[in-house]
Amino acid sequence: MRSSILKKKSIGIALTILFYLFLAFFLYQAASKINYNWKWDMIPKYFVYEKKIPITSPCDGKLSIKDNKAIIICEDKSKKEFNINGYKLEFKNGDYIYQDDEIAYKTKIEPGPFLLGLWITIKISFISMFFAFIIGLIIAILRLSGIPALNYIGSVYVTVIRGTPLLVQLFIFYFIIATIFNMPRFWAGVMSLSIFYGAYIAEILRGAIQSIDKGQHEAAKSLGFNAFQRMWYIILPQALRKALPALVGELISLIKDSSLVSIISITDLTKVGREIVANTFSPFETWLTVAALYLMLTSILSFIGHKLEKRMKLKGGF
Repeated sequence: MRSSILKKKSIGIALTILFYLFLAFFLYQAASKINYNWKWDMIPKYFVYEKKIPITSPCDGKLSIKDNKAIIICEDKSKKEFNINGYKLEFKNGDYIYQDDEIAYKTKIEPGPFLLGLWITIKISFISMFFAFIIGLIIAILRLSGIPALNYIGSVYVTVIRGTPLLVQLFIFYFIIATIFNMPRFWAGVMSLSIFYGAYIAEILRGAIQSIDKGQHEAAKSLGFNAFQRMWYIILPQALRKALPALVGELISLIKDSSLVSIISITDLTKVGREIVANTFSPFETWLTVAALYLMLTSILSFIGHKLEKRMKLKGGF
């Protein structure tokens, strides 16, 4: 009887909610014991903020306001004219002002550090995934070519890359290869991630291609398809359908591992978090926000991956 109650979906949801509420309460109580001063109100300004755009006086002189224009008659009798349409005045017509005084200003909504860092993380992740897929596909085909030399080249690449940590490869690539070729740090990070994940994608694609029934190859060959056509039109669409869940998983891992590029001073989401903590001394709010943004990205990708997988099952491939 008890086991049948526990198997009910509604009971499961209720118990899950209770568990995480208890966990949240426990963490809150633990945090309250260290007398931490929570400052959640400072988080929104790191997403968007109002940037002040001032007009300053280039000289000492008298201010004259005419037809949305500020005219400064300087001490040397020269005139400086500014368009103040849309600006808020700090002085009145006829006031005497000094050099560098703020005559007027307007505000503009600008993206904050969190949004800028999030954009860099998205950009570096998707560019890296594109190159990683190309590298992985090439290596997978080399390993399946049946030519020993090409197979050995691919095998050594996969063994070396998968056998060394990403952080070490990032340092090697940035301090040695990128220095030799004068490569910007952004592209050094992209290529490090691409080469690292290319090895894993190569094995995923190789396994997916090998899982396709040999009859598919023979049927395509009997229809007059050459090797390239067989792979491109017949084998790969079916292999990609089988490999999609693993490929989505690799992309999610790549997004999380992209945080390592902050080590080489790329201003991604993680580096933004470190800078905000250094300026505000608010690690809890900052890192919880950073974690939530990473979770948002990976959840969206996971959702898209599930939808695409269902669609491909209906169509039979790409």
